[in-house]
Amino acid sequence: MLIRYKKAFEKIAMGLLSFMPNEKDLKVLQQTMKQYETAENKQLFLWKDGDDIIGLIGVSFLDDSAMIEHISVNPSHRHQGIGKAMVKALKEMFAEKELRSNEMTDSFLNKCDLNTDV
Repeated sequence: MLIRYKKAFEKIAMGLLSFMPNEKDLKVLQQTMKQYETAENKQLFLWKDGDDIIGLIGVSFLDDSAMIEHISVNPSHRHQGIGKAMVKALKEMFAEKELRSNEMTDSFLNKCDLNTDV
């Protein structure tokens, strides 16, 4: 289930976000988290499975589209379709928006056969 990020989940979110290639440096990671917490057009969502948070998807909202900037799944839960499920849930949540990818998320979305231009 996709839930909105809350400050109480900061450490979990930072851990998941740190799996992204460009978020390995702590200062960069902290800056990214601050952007999601303060920018009006950015939103972080977490994937909850039972009591565990095992995935994360970060989005920037533009006028008529939503850019998926970050997507990450706990390594012990990968290859189970969680990333794809997060994108599907996001599509349902924001049906009026066109989902788009950036250079960091494009290969994942293409690999999952989730063309965001559809």
